[in-house]
Amino acid sequence: MIRVLLVDDDPLVRAGLTMMLRGAADIEVVGEVADGAGVAGAVRRHTPDVVLMDIRMPVMDGIAATRTVAGGDRTPKVIVLTTFDTGGTVLAAMRAGAAGYLLKHTEPDEIVDAVRRAARDEPVLSPAAARTLIDHAAAGTGTRTERARRKLAGLSDRERQIARAVADGLSNSEIGDRLHLSTGTVKAHLSSALTKLDLDNRVQLALLAHDAEAE
Repeated sequence: MIRVLLVDDDPLVRAGLTMMLRGAADIEVVGEVADGAGVAGAVRRHTPDVVLMDIRMPVMDGIAATRTVAGGDRTPKVIVLTTFDTGGTVLAAMRAGAAGYLLKHTEPDEIVDAVRRAARDEPVLSPAAARTLIDHAAAGTGTRTERARRKLAGLSDRERQIARAVADGLSNSEIGDRLHLSTGTVKAHLSSALTKLDLDNRVQLALLAHDAEAE
């Protein structure tokens, strides 16, 4: 079962998400939080695999709340689910440690599928969010590019190959096929790369790899 925590200050939104997710036999809603300030405690109590996180909340916003759970011993995958798709918000969420970014008008079956994909450690991005990341990579400055290249230089050759494959949007199994490695070996190298770079997830690694290749 995929354990899901809902974070949104609107009770109607939480109720709708609960009803939607309960229709999936492999997903269980284990808790609800009405503000970002309660996220860290709820994660400790409920140990979710995935958190569906709103952005705009009255006490602590979703980006700050994402930072409170990123990098923990058992970090859930955070999918930002919001009505806002500005470029700055997308990048802030990704840099805070979010593994995905969806808009609330996303079709219900796509949200359910996104929860499953996030639980498998696959990136989940709305078309607008994906475009923002592409534009960000295309607009890389020399300083940011050089900084990213210096960071990636600390990885092994194999870890850098995997980082580039992650930036291409490949899943672990697809990376294994490309590099002729088992999925377990890919996961081990990916985990090592994230640890060395002090990153929380593969989306952040993809951003860094894109920055390193920008001209």
